[in-house]
Amino acid sequence: MAREATKFTDDVGDVSPILMVASSQTDHCYTADFRDTMIAVAHEAGRMILAANPADIPSGTKLNAVDIVTEADQAVEKMVAGKLSAAFPSVAFMGEETYKPGMKLGPEPTFVVDPIDGTTNFIHGFPNACISLGLAIDRTPSVGVIYNPWQDLLFTAVKGQGAFMTRGRDTAPRRLPLAATSRPLTSLGEALVAVEWGSVRDGPNFDVKVETFRRLGASKETGGAMVQSMRSLGSAALNIAAVAAGELDLYWEGGCWAWDVCAGWCILHEAGGRMVSGNPGDWEPEVDGRVYLAVRGAPAGQKEIVEEFWNLMGDGRMDYSS
Repeated sequence: MAREATKFTDDVGDVSPILMVASSQTDHCYTADFRDTMIAVAHEAGRMILAANPADIPSGTKLNAVDIVTEADQAVEKMVAGKLSAAFPSVAFMGEETYKPGMKLGPEPTFVVDPIDGTTNFIHGFPNACISLGLAIDRTPSVGVIYNPWQDLLFTAVKGQGAFMTRGRDTAPRRLPLAATSRPLTSLGEALVAVEWGSVRDGPNFDVKVETFRRLGASKETGGAMVQSMRSLGSAALNIAAVAAGELDLYWEGGCWAWDVCAGWCILHEAGGRMVSGNPGDWEPEVDGRVYLAVRGAPAGQKEIVEEFWNLMGDGRMDYSS
């Protein structure tokens, strides 16, 4: 199966429009058709993104001045929805730009899509943004494709078939994590941690974020973890992919959505990593739970570093239920 998983294609036209599902609702036949179609669509989206000049693209805001949407986001999502629906007409679709309040991710197979994850980076010309294509079945991330067109960097995974990274079209996929031997996770004090500010910059959730950032960075003498460093790169999907690759140890986030994490979640899991809640105590969060802590694969220390992180938060909790 692993050998077959590395035979990627970039031809949407070769993919069967049939969704093949086994007799059991939880025992779907995860064919390469899904992954290969999603890769082809991601590459087409990447070409659209690269062809766009952010300076010439009208943009607006959703929540506030830092929650930005551009016509490029909307055009890419329209193309993606059309291609995926044509290839797999029985699969539902949930996208960031067409989401309506109250929409829920159900148990039916659903493509979960962020057309440009990292829109702020995109409009500023900072080349750390991507298209994130996930397939959830029974609300479980089951196929993931993340593509950064500026770096021609592709991350893919199919449940049960491993996770891979490809840089450039002419290179062979590399299995994740990238290191031949993963290092144990020893403590937050030796960790490189990704965090994001998010678009909500006031209220109790923001206060929890800022206080947790402070505790992560503060010296141990003042009650902090004194992590080796923190990164804020502006794309949830690429942050999770970097954790899956072993380039980051942890990524903590609150306020993002299922389309930000679905693809990366599958990739992380197939790379030996783990996704737990960004709030203490929940080892099995929902894909649309909105608070997340991604932990890289390691031969030892995953549970311990999660508990250390949760203890660091103290009584802090993020709540995005309203």
